[in-house]
Amino acid sequence: MISKAAELIKSSKYVIVFTGAGISAESGIPTFRGSDGLWHRFRAEDLATPEAFARDPKRVWEWYKWRMEIIRKARPNPAHRALARMEAAGILKAVITQNVDGLHTLAGSRNVIELHGNIWEVKCSNPACDFKSRLEEPPEEVPLKCPICGTLLRPDVVWFGEPLPPDAWEKAVREASEADLVIVVGTSGAIMPAALIPTIVKDRGGKVIEVNISESAITPIADVFIKRRASEALPKIAEALGP
Repeated sequence: MISKAAELIKSSKYVIVFTGAGISAESGIPTFRGSDGLWHRFRAEDLATPEAFARDPKRVWEWYKWRMEIIRKARPNPAHRALARMEAAGILKAVITQNVDGLHTLAGSRNVIELHGNIWEVKCSNPACDFKSRLEEPPEEVPLKCPICGTLLRPDVVWFGEPLPPDAWEKAVREASEADLVIVVGTSGAIMPAALIPTIVKDRGGKVIEVNISESAITPIADVFIKRRASEALPKIAEALGP
């Protein structure tokens, strides 16, 4: 399957990648839906919704602070680095990710579209205030307050029930509409509308390569399904593509 994937990539003109939590699992960041998933210990409705934040902002912030501590210690794994090498070689045109950990950028990828935001970004929860900032490390005390209007700050990530950032989504759709092949890595394919990205490519006659440790909602449309860890499969694909 590695050689078949490499052949498809070589014959393609515009290749993109769509990644989910699975690619970062080997960096020590728990997934949301795997056997070690965060949702097995916490209910999403209690932590990642506007209603949860309004009800108990301190608890939500404490959870995000805990996640920040995990992500701060994490480093890009061979899968992240393989994608960065493919981009540097001109093979890969864009990385579209559902992850908020920033590991693709840390690995060296440049054209990264973060559909669900970035955990280190914060914004004012007051719709009338446009304050935004970036944290360099997990905050000592939570919740945080806006230095402009005094309202609570919140993580600038997409919560359940919220729309995707329009700019990021429009850019992702443009990339998917241009692509003739998408490599799908480590996603359940369950979160909409992000999971439509592979379908956009497929509906235009493009190819889909999926790398995952188990079948997903994307598998039925995959032209090649590689049932392996991303850190094993992606470096081998990159190697098969040559220098």
